[in-house]
Amino acid sequence: MAEIKDPENTILMELTGGTVTIELLPDVAPQHTARMKELARSGAYNNVAFHRVIDGFMAQTGDVANGNMEKDFNIRMAGTGGSDMPDLPAEFSKLPHDRGSIGAARSANPNSANSQFFINFSDNAFLNGQYTVYGRVVEGMEHVDAIQRGEPPMNPDRMISVMVAADAGGADAGPAEASEAEADAGADGDAGE
Repeated sequence: MAEIKDPENTILMELTGGTVTIELLPDVAPQHTARMKELARSGAYNNVAFHRVIDGFMAQTGDVANGNMEKDFNIRMAGTGGSDMPDLPAEFSKLPHDRGSIGAARSANPNSANSQFFINFSDNAFLNGQYTVYGRVVEGMEHVDAIQRGEPPMNPDRMISVMVAADAGGADAGPAEASEAEADAGADGDAGE
């Protein structure tokens, strides 16, 4: 499992193939980071479809209004909605849209991002400075790579669950505590015995 440096700003996204660990970037895009955590904590992202998945480009999801595959799901509507919360202002930065980066999906208006986001399959420099980057996959990109392609996909994949790592059972014992425990075991001489 990936070393989680900041559980409060790490998202654990469960896909069919396994867990995708996403490091959020609150210093770069504080409002987008806060929105993703709020929607994750409310359970709004659970069972939401990947409604637009373009090979070699990106996988888009996060339509909490129309994308929940357990609630009146219609793939043609997925991608047309957001949350009940207000749209977010753009938080553009110099961070590139490279493989594994998380970008805020929006309409033509730069200040229209809400709940939808995309994960870049490859380096997409043409998006730089046009869409807010607010996270990056630090582990599990192979599960993202396996998402069913299509616009929309014939049999869409979904985010089974999305949670903040700090809220996951056992995730609050971060790497520092683990390192101290290992050091103590080594000092007592019983490590590996």
